[in-house]
Amino acid sequence: MIKTCVSSYGFGWYNNESQLGVLGVVEKAAEMGIDSMEFTESEYTTLEKAPELRAKCEEVGITPVAFCVGANFSTGDSAKLKDEINRVQGLCDIAKAMGVSMLRHDVAYGPIECGRSTSYERSIPQLAAAVTEVTKYAEQLGIRTMTENHGFFSQDALRVEKLVCTVDHPNFGALVDIGNFMCADEDPVHSVGIMAPYAFHVHCKDFYFRSGMEIDPGEGWLTTRGGNKLRGCTLGFGNAKAAQSIGILKRSGYDGYMSVEYEGGEDALWGIRVSLDNLKRFIEMG
Repeated sequence: MIKTCVSSYGFGWYNNESQLGVLGVVEKAAEMGIDSMEFTESEYTTLEKAPELRAKCEEVGITPVAFCVGANFSTGDSAKLKDEINRVQGLCDIAKAMGVSMLRHDVAYGPIECGRSTSYERSIPQLAAAVTEVTKYAEQLGIRTMTENHGFFSQDALRVEKLVCTVDHPNFGALVDIGNFMCADEDPVHSVGIMAPYAFHVHCKDFYFRSGMEIDPGEGWLTTRGGNKLRGCTLGFGNAKAAQSIGILKRSGYDGYMSVEYEGGEDALWGIRVSLDNLKRFIEMG
C-alpha cells in the first residue's frame, strides 16, 4: 500500500533555527497530521546529533523514512574519488543512526573531470563502480541506496535507468522525482513510465512551465537544460502531470512512500498542506 510523507527540505526557511528549526519542523509536521518524513542534510544529520532527531520523531509519532544527500563521483583523481566514496559510506552510518531505511545520493553533476568527453555513457563505468561500493556497504547496515533524476547531468530517465541497470545490485534503485524530468526537458509521464520499475522511493513536486520561446519571466524561475523556464509550485497546480504520473507508478505495482517535496513560492506550511491533500487524492484516483 502506498504511503505518504513529506520532505524536511520543503519547509524552507522554517528549518532555520531563527524560525522553527529542524526539531521544531518535526513537531509542526506532527501537528499538521503528518506521520512520516524524509530529511536532507542539516546540523542534526551528524553521527553525534542524529539520535536526537530520531528521538524527536519517536516522541511526536513520526516515522523517519529516508536521508537525501549530495555526492559527486565524477572526478579524474583516484584519491578524491576514494575520499568521496568513504564520505558517502559515512553518511550511510548517519542514516542508520537516524533510523531511516533508505539513503538517496547523487552521482555526478557533470562529466568526469579528465579528457575531452562529456558523455554520460562514458562516465557510467566509474559511476557504477563507486555506487556499487556504497550500496554494498549500506546493505550491511540495512540501508537501501538510490539515486535521483537530479542535477542536470544525471537527470534523464534513460541515463538513470542505464546506471541502475549497470550497477545491477538489488540494494540499489531509483528515487523517481516526477517533476525533475522537466529540468532535462523530458515529458514527465514518459520518463516516469521508464523509471517506475526501478523505484525505491518517489518525490512528488510540481513546476509551472514557460517555453524558452517566450519572454523571460524574470526572477524566481529555473532555466532547464534546453532553455525553458520552470518555477516550483504546489503539487497539482503546475505542468508536471502529477496525477497521471502517480497513476503510472501505482499501476506499475509501486507500494512504497510518495513524498511531497514542496518548492513553491507560497508559505511552506500552506503549500505542504495543500500538496499533501492533493497527493492523497491523486493516489486514490490512480
